Amino acid sequence: MPNRSQLKSAIVDENSFVRRVLIYRLGSLGDTIVALPSLQLIARSFPRAERRLLTNFPVQSKAAAAQVILDGSGLVHDYFSYVVGLRHITKLLELRRQIRAWQPDVLVYLMPARGIRIARRDALFFRSCGIKRLIGVPVTMDMQKARYIAAKQMLEPEASRLARCLAELGDAEIDDPRNWDLNLREAELLTARSVLAPLGKRPFIAFSIGTKLPVNDWGADNWRELLQRMAYLYQGYGLVILGAAVEYEKSNDIAAGWKSVQGSGPVLNLCEQLQPRESAAVVSFARLFMGHDSGPMHMASAVGTPLVTIFSARNPAGLWFPHIGRHAVIYHQVECAGCFLERCTVQKMKCITSVTVDEVMGKVKEMLPPTLTLVTV
Repeated sequence: MPNRSQLKSAIVDENSFVRRVLIYRLGSLGDTIVALPSLQLIARSFPRAERRLLTNFPVQSKAAAAQVILDGSGLVHDYFSYVVGLRHITKLLELRRQIRAWQPDVLVYLMPARGIRIARRDALFFRSCGIKRLIGVPVTMDMQKARYIAAKQMLEPEASRLARCLAELGDAEIDDPRNWDLNLREAELLTARSVLAPLGKRPFIAFSIGTKLPVNDWGADNWRELLQRMAYLYQGYGLVILGAAVEYEKSNDIAAGWKSVQGSGPVLNLCEQLQPRESAAVVSFARLFMGHDSGPMHMASAVGTPLVTIFSARNPAGLWFPHIGRHAVIYHQVECAGCFLERCTVQKMKCITSVTVDEVMGKVKEMLPPTLTLVTV
Protein backbone atom coordinates (compact mmCIF):
# COMPACT_ATOMS: atom_id res chain seq x y z
CA MET A 1 0.00 0.00 0.00
CA PRO A 2 1.50 3.41 -0.98
CA ASN A 3 2.31 5.79 1.87
CA ARG A 4 1.23 9.43 2.06
CA SER A 5 4.42 10.71 0.44
CA GLN A 6 3.99 8.36 -2.51
CA LEU A 7 0.34 9.38 -2.92
CA LYS A 8 1.30 13.06 -2.91
CA SER A 9 3.99 12.40 -5.52
CA ALA A 10 1.48 10.56 -7.71
CA ILE A 11 -0.94 13.51 -7.52
CA VAL A 12 1.81 15.94 -8.47
CA ASP A 13 2.74 13.75 -11.43
CA GLU A 14 -0.90 13.58 -12.52
CA ASN A 15 -1.28 17.37 -12.22
CA SER A 16 1.72 17.96 -14.48
CA PHE A 17 -0.20 16.44 -17.42
CA VAL A 18 -3.26 18.66 -16.94
CA ARG A 19 -3.67 21.06 -19.84
CA ARG A 20 -6.86 22.95 -18.95
CA VAL A 21 -8.45 23.75 -15.58
CA LEU A 22 -11.93 25.20 -15.15
CA ILE A 23 -12.49 27.07 -11.86
CA TYR A 24 -16.08 27.70 -10.73
CA ARG A 25 -16.37 30.81 -8.55
CA LEU A 26 -19.18 33.37 -8.62
CA GLY A 27 -19.17 36.70 -6.82
CA SER A 28 -17.64 40.15 -6.97
CA LEU A 29 -14.80 41.99 -5.22
CA GLY A 30 -14.89 40.53 -1.70
CA ASP A 31 -15.84 37.04 -2.87
CA THR A 32 -12.88 37.02 -5.25
CA ILE A 33 -10.36 38.28 -2.71
CA VAL A 34 -11.24 35.69 -0.04
CA ALA A 35 -10.62 33.02 -2.69
CA LEU A 36 -7.11 34.30 -3.46
CA PRO A 37 -5.21 31.72 -1.36
CA SER A 38 -7.17 28.94 -3.07
CA LEU A 39 -6.52 30.46 -6.49
CA GLN A 40 -2.82 30.65 -5.64
CA LEU A 41 -2.89 26.96 -4.65
CA ILE A 42 -4.57 26.04 -7.95
CA ALA A 43 -1.93 27.99 -9.89
CA ARG A 44 0.87 26.21 -8.00
CA SER A 45 -0.76 22.82 -8.52
CA PHE A 46 -1.34 23.29 -12.25
CA PRO A 47 1.43 25.70 -13.34
CA ARG A 48 1.45 24.51 -16.97
CA ALA A 49 -2.30 24.46 -17.45
CA GLU A 50 -4.51 27.12 -18.94
CA ARG A 51 -6.86 28.21 -16.15
CA ARG A 52 -10.26 29.67 -16.91
CA LEU A 53 -12.77 31.03 -14.42
CA LEU A 54 -16.49 30.37 -14.78
CA THR A 55 -17.95 33.43 -13.10
CA ASN A 56 -20.73 36.00 -13.22
CA PHE A 57 -20.30 39.53 -14.47
CA PRO A 58 -22.26 41.65 -11.94
CA VAL A 59 -24.74 44.16 -13.24
CA GLN A 60 -25.07 45.93 -9.89
CA SER A 61 -23.41 49.35 -10.01
CA LYS A 62 -21.59 48.78 -6.72
CA ALA A 63 -20.18 45.36 -7.62
CA ALA A 64 -16.92 44.67 -9.44
CA ALA A 65 -16.62 41.56 -11.59
CA ALA A 66 -13.95 39.00 -10.72
CA GLN A 67 -12.24 39.75 -14.03
CA VAL A 68 -11.31 43.31 -13.05
CA ILE A 69 -9.70 41.94 -9.87
CA LEU A 70 -7.83 38.99 -11.37
CA ASP A 71 -6.67 40.40 -14.70
CA GLY A 72 -2.93 40.84 -14.41
CA SER A 73 -2.61 38.59 -11.36
CA GLY A 74 -1.47 35.58 -13.40
CA LEU A 75 -3.90 33.35 -11.52
CA VAL A 76 -6.50 33.11 -14.31
CA HIS A 77 -5.99 33.28 -18.07
CA ASP A 78 -9.55 33.62 -19.37
CA TYR A 79 -13.23 33.50 -18.41
CA PHE A 80 -16.55 31.86 -19.12
CA SER A 81 -19.55 34.05 -18.34
CA TYR A 82 -22.35 32.73 -16.13
CA VAL A 83 -25.70 34.38 -15.43
CA VAL A 84 -26.65 33.99 -11.75
CA GLY A 85 -29.82 31.96 -11.38
CA LEU A 86 -29.54 30.62 -14.93
CA ARG A 87 -32.44 28.23 -15.51
CA HIS A 88 -33.14 28.67 -19.22
CA ILE A 89 -32.45 25.26 -20.73
CA THR A 90 -31.23 26.69 -24.05
CA LYS A 91 -28.66 28.91 -22.32
CA LEU A 92 -27.54 26.08 -20.05
CA LEU A 93 -27.01 23.87 -23.06
CA GLU A 94 -25.03 26.66 -24.75
CA LEU A 95 -22.82 27.00 -21.67
CA ARG A 96 -22.27 23.24 -21.64
CA ARG A 97 -21.39 23.33 -25.33
CA GLN A 98 -18.78 26.04 -24.74
CA ILE A 99 -17.20 24.14 -21.85
CA ARG A 100 -17.17 20.83 -23.73
CA ALA A 101 -15.56 22.53 -26.73
CA TRP A 102 -12.75 23.79 -24.52
CA GLN A 103 -12.23 20.27 -23.10
CA PRO A 104 -11.09 20.99 -19.52
CA ASP A 105 -9.29 18.14 -17.76
CA VAL A 106 -10.18 19.31 -14.24
CA LEU A 107 -12.95 21.26 -12.53
CA VAL A 108 -12.05 23.07 -9.30
CA TYR A 109 -15.16 24.02 -7.33
CA LEU A 110 -14.81 27.24 -5.32
CA MET A 111 -18.41 28.09 -4.61
CA PRO A 112 -20.00 29.20 -1.32
CA ALA A 113 -21.76 26.43 0.59
CA ARG A 114 -25.31 26.15 -0.77
CA GLY A 115 -26.24 22.67 0.38
CA ILE A 116 -25.19 19.14 -0.56
CA ARG A 117 -28.06 18.69 -3.02
CA ILE A 118 -26.99 21.73 -5.05
CA ALA A 119 -23.34 20.63 -4.92
CA ARG A 120 -24.28 17.23 -6.33
CA ARG A 121 -26.45 18.85 -9.01
CA ASP A 122 -23.51 21.05 -10.04
CA ALA A 123 -21.23 18.00 -10.14
CA LEU A 124 -23.63 16.27 -12.53
CA PHE A 125 -23.64 19.31 -14.81
CA PHE A 126 -19.85 19.48 -14.99
CA ARG A 127 -19.58 15.75 -15.64
CA SER A 128 -22.06 16.24 -18.49
CA CYS A 129 -19.55 18.78 -19.84
CA GLY A 130 -17.06 15.92 -20.19
CA ILE A 131 -14.96 16.75 -17.11
CA LYS A 132 -13.86 13.57 -15.35
CA ARG A 133 -11.90 14.98 -12.42
CA LEU A 134 -13.75 17.25 -9.99
CA ILE A 135 -11.94 18.84 -7.04
CA GLY A 136 -13.49 20.59 -4.05
CA VAL A 137 -17.16 19.80 -4.58
CA PRO A 138 -18.59 20.04 -1.02
CA VAL A 139 -20.60 16.82 -0.79
CA THR A 140 -20.14 16.37 2.99
CA MET A 141 -21.42 18.53 5.85
CA ASP A 142 -17.86 19.22 7.01
CA MET A 143 -17.05 20.72 3.59
CA GLN A 144 -20.30 22.67 3.60
CA LYS A 145 -20.09 24.18 7.07
CA ALA A 146 -17.50 26.56 8.48
CA ARG A 147 -15.90 25.00 11.56
CA TYR A 148 -16.33 26.63 14.95
CA ILE A 149 -13.12 27.95 16.52
CA ALA A 150 -13.73 27.62 20.25
CA ALA A 151 -10.66 29.63 21.27
CA LYS A 152 -11.95 32.64 19.32
CA GLN A 153 -15.67 31.92 19.80
CA MET A 154 -16.32 32.40 16.11
CA LEU A 155 -16.45 30.52 12.83
CA GLU A 156 -13.46 29.94 10.61
CA PRO A 157 -13.23 32.42 7.72
CA GLU A 158 -14.67 31.48 4.34
CA ALA A 159 -11.12 31.53 2.95
CA SER A 160 -10.28 28.65 5.29
CA ARG A 161 -13.33 26.58 4.35
CA LEU A 162 -12.56 26.97 0.65
CA ALA A 163 -8.96 25.90 1.26
CA ARG A 164 -10.08 22.82 3.21
CA CYS A 165 -12.19 21.71 0.27
CA LEU A 166 -9.04 21.72 -1.89
CA ALA A 167 -6.99 19.67 0.57
CA GLU A 168 -6.07 17.10 -2.10
CA LEU A 169 -4.04 19.82 -3.82
CA GLY A 170 -2.09 20.65 -0.66
CA ASP A 171 -1.99 23.44 1.91
CA ALA A 172 -3.27 26.82 0.69
CA GLU A 173 -1.36 28.50 3.55
CA ILE A 174 -3.96 31.19 4.16
CA ASP A 175 -1.87 32.76 6.95
CA ASP A 176 0.91 33.66 4.51
CA PRO A 177 0.47 37.24 3.20
CA ARG A 178 2.09 36.19 -0.09
CA ASN A 179 -0.96 34.08 -0.86
CA TRP A 180 -3.16 37.18 -0.75
CA ASP A 181 -0.96 39.10 -3.17
CA LEU A 182 -2.87 40.85 -5.97
CA ASN A 183 0.41 41.21 -7.89
CA LEU A 184 -0.22 44.90 -8.52
CA ARG A 185 1.43 46.08 -11.72
CA GLU A 186 3.76 49.05 -11.94
CA ALA A 187 1.23 50.89 -14.11
CA GLU A 188 -1.40 50.54 -11.39
CA LEU A 189 1.01 51.81 -8.74
CA LEU A 190 1.94 54.75 -10.99
CA THR A 191 -1.75 55.62 -11.42
CA ALA A 192 -2.15 55.54 -7.64
CA ARG A 193 0.81 57.88 -7.14
CA SER A 194 -0.58 60.21 -9.81
CA VAL A 195 -4.04 60.59 -8.25
CA LEU A 196 -2.48 61.02 -4.80
CA ALA A 197 -0.18 63.82 -6.01
CA PRO A 198 -2.44 66.61 -4.63
CA LEU A 199 -1.65 65.34 -1.13
CA GLY A 200 2.05 65.98 -1.60
CA LYS A 201 3.95 64.05 1.04
CA ARG A 202 1.08 63.98 3.52
CA PRO A 203 0.16 60.61 5.04
CA PHE A 204 -3.48 59.75 4.48
CA ILE A 205 -6.38 57.67 5.72
CA ALA A 206 -8.43 55.75 3.15
CA PHE A 207 -12.18 55.47 3.59
CA SER A 208 -15.07 53.77 1.81
CA ILE A 209 -18.76 53.63 2.66
CA GLY A 210 -19.16 50.82 0.12
CA THR A 211 -21.43 47.91 0.97
CA LYS A 212 -23.86 46.03 -1.26
CA LEU A 213 -26.39 45.40 1.52
CA PRO A 214 -28.41 48.04 3.41
CA VAL A 215 -28.17 46.01 6.63
CA ASN A 216 -24.39 46.55 6.67
CA ASP A 217 -24.59 50.36 6.56
CA TRP A 218 -23.52 52.06 9.82
CA GLY A 219 -25.16 55.33 8.75
CA ALA A 220 -24.03 58.67 7.32
CA ASP A 221 -24.49 60.57 10.60
CA ASN A 222 -22.17 58.18 12.45
CA TRP A 223 -19.49 58.36 9.79
CA ARG A 224 -19.73 62.16 9.59
CA GLU A 225 -19.24 62.54 13.36
CA LEU A 226 -16.38 60.03 13.35
CA LEU A 227 -14.54 61.87 10.57
CA GLN A 228 -15.00 65.19 12.34
CA ARG A 229 -13.40 63.81 15.48
CA MET A 230 -10.63 62.17 13.48
CA ALA A 231 -9.81 65.45 11.71
CA TYR A 232 -8.94 66.96 15.11
CA LEU A 233 -6.74 64.03 16.12
CA TYR A 234 -4.97 63.43 12.81
CA GLN A 235 -3.79 66.89 11.84
CA GLY A 236 -1.41 66.67 8.93
CA TYR A 237 -3.28 63.72 7.39
CA GLY A 238 -5.33 63.72 4.22
CA LEU A 239 -8.53 61.77 3.65
CA VAL A 240 -8.94 59.68 0.48
CA ILE A 241 -12.38 58.32 -0.39
CA LEU A 242 -12.85 55.30 -2.64
CA GLY A 243 -15.97 53.74 -4.06
CA ALA A 244 -18.41 53.38 -6.92
CA ALA A 245 -19.99 56.24 -8.87
CA VAL A 246 -23.26 55.94 -6.93
CA GLU A 247 -21.36 56.60 -3.69
CA TYR A 248 -19.78 59.91 -4.79
CA GLU A 249 -22.39 62.34 -3.45
CA LYS A 250 -23.01 60.47 -0.21
CA SER A 251 -19.26 60.25 0.40
CA ASN A 252 -18.95 64.02 -0.13
CA ASP A 253 -21.73 64.62 2.36
CA ILE A 254 -20.03 62.42 4.98
CA ALA A 255 -16.63 64.04 4.33
CA ALA A 256 -18.17 67.36 5.39
CA GLY A 257 -17.46 66.21 8.95
CA TRP A 258 -13.73 66.13 8.22
CA LYS A 259 -13.80 69.41 6.30
CA SER A 260 -15.65 71.22 9.09
CA VAL A 261 -12.52 71.16 11.27
CA GLN A 262 -10.31 74.19 10.84
CA GLY A 263 -6.88 73.17 9.59
CA SER A 264 -7.98 69.68 8.56
CA GLY A 265 -6.09 67.98 5.76
CA PRO A 266 -7.29 67.83 2.14
CA VAL A 267 -9.97 65.42 0.96
CA LEU A 268 -9.72 63.47 -2.30
CA ASN A 269 -12.97 61.89 -3.44
CA LEU A 270 -11.87 59.26 -5.97
CA CYS A 271 -15.22 57.49 -6.32
CA GLU A 272 -15.67 56.28 -9.91
CA GLN A 273 -12.23 57.50 -10.97
CA LEU A 274 -10.32 54.24 -10.52
CA GLN A 275 -10.54 50.59 -11.46
CA PRO A 276 -10.59 48.19 -8.46
CA ARG A 277 -6.92 47.21 -8.84
CA GLU A 278 -5.94 50.88 -9.03
CA SER A 279 -7.97 51.48 -5.87
CA ALA A 280 -6.07 48.63 -4.24
CA ALA A 281 -2.83 50.37 -5.20
CA VAL A 282 -4.05 53.60 -3.58
CA VAL A 283 -5.03 51.76 -0.39
CA SER A 284 -1.61 50.09 -0.27
CA PHE A 285 -0.10 53.56 0.39
CA ALA A 286 -2.60 54.46 3.16
CA ARG A 287 -1.74 54.49 6.86
CA LEU A 288 -5.24 53.21 7.74
CA PHE A 289 -8.38 52.02 5.97
CA MET A 290 -11.90 52.41 7.37
CA GLY A 291 -15.11 50.91 6.06
CA HIS A 292 -17.96 48.45 6.33
CA ASP A 293 -18.07 44.69 5.75
CA SER A 294 -17.38 45.08 2.05
CA GLY A 295 -15.15 44.30 -0.91
CA PRO A 296 -12.94 47.37 -0.34
CA MET A 297 -12.35 46.18 3.24
CA HIS A 298 -11.11 42.78 1.96
CA MET A 299 -8.99 44.62 -0.60
CA ALA A 300 -7.32 46.66 2.17
CA SER A 301 -6.60 43.48 4.09
CA ALA A 302 -5.07 41.83 1.01
CA VAL A 303 -2.64 44.70 0.38
CA GLY A 304 -1.60 44.75 4.04
CA THR A 305 -3.03 48.11 5.12
CA PRO A 306 -4.14 48.29 8.79
CA LEU A 307 -7.91 48.63 8.95
CA VAL A 308 -10.91 49.30 11.15
CA THR A 309 -14.14 47.73 9.92
CA ILE A 310 -17.71 47.78 11.19
CA PHE A 311 -19.82 44.65 10.75
CA SER A 312 -23.50 43.97 11.15
CA ALA A 313 -24.37 40.56 12.61
CA ARG A 314 -26.25 39.29 9.54
CA ASN A 315 -23.46 36.73 9.15
CA PRO A 316 -22.09 34.68 12.05
CA ALA A 317 -18.97 36.13 13.67
CA GLY A 318 -15.76 35.26 11.85
CA LEU A 319 -17.19 34.03 8.56
CA TRP A 320 -16.36 37.15 6.54
CA PHE A 321 -13.91 38.86 8.88
CA PRO A 322 -10.60 39.97 7.33
CA HIS A 323 -8.06 37.21 7.85
CA ILE A 324 -4.68 38.70 7.07
CA GLY A 325 -2.81 41.77 8.32
CA ARG A 326 -3.54 44.12 11.24
CA HIS A 327 -7.22 44.79 11.69
CA ALA A 328 -9.84 45.76 14.23
CA VAL A 329 -13.30 44.29 13.66
CA ILE A 330 -16.27 45.82 15.48
CA TYR A 331 -19.06 43.25 15.70
CA HIS A 332 -21.90 43.17 18.24
CA GLN A 333 -23.11 39.68 19.08
CA VAL A 334 -26.90 39.95 19.41
CA GLU A 335 -29.53 37.25 19.87
CA CYS A 336 -30.58 37.48 16.20
CA ALA A 337 -27.02 37.17 14.84
CA GLY A 338 -26.71 35.06 11.73
CA CYS A 339 -30.09 36.17 10.33
CA PHE A 340 -28.66 36.59 6.78
CA LEU A 341 -31.17 39.38 6.14
CA GLU A 342 -30.44 42.02 3.51
CA ARG A 343 -32.87 44.47 5.12
CA CYS A 344 -33.78 44.53 8.80
CA THR A 345 -37.02 46.15 9.89
CA VAL A 346 -38.18 44.21 12.96
CA GLN A 347 -34.97 44.60 14.97
CA LYS A 348 -34.13 47.95 13.32
CA MET A 349 -30.53 46.87 12.61
CA LYS A 350 -29.69 46.97 16.30
CA CYS A 351 -26.53 44.91 15.77
CA ILE A 352 -24.88 47.74 13.82
CA THR A 353 -26.78 50.79 15.05
CA SER A 354 -25.67 49.92 18.60
CA VAL A 355 -22.05 50.52 17.53
CA THR A 356 -21.06 53.93 18.93
CA VAL A 357 -18.73 56.55 17.53
CA ASP A 358 -16.74 56.36 20.78
CA GLU A 359 -16.24 52.63 20.26
CA VAL A 360 -14.99 53.05 16.70
CA MET A 361 -12.82 56.02 17.67
CA GLY A 362 -11.15 53.86 20.31
CA LYS A 363 -10.25 51.22 17.72
CA VAL A 364 -8.98 53.86 15.29
CA LYS A 365 -6.61 55.24 17.92
CA GLU A 366 -5.36 51.73 18.69
CA MET A 367 -4.55 51.10 15.04
CA LEU A 368 -3.12 54.56 14.29
CA PRO A 369 -1.66 56.71 17.09
CA PRO A 370 -3.07 60.25 16.86
CA THR A 371 -0.89 63.24 15.98
CA LEU A 372 -2.76 65.43 18.48
CA THR A 373 -4.03 64.71 21.99
CA LEU A 374 -7.20 66.60 22.85
CA VAL A 375 -7.72 67.95 26.37
CA THR A 376 -11.35 67.74 27.45
CA VAL A 377 -12.77 69.88 30.23
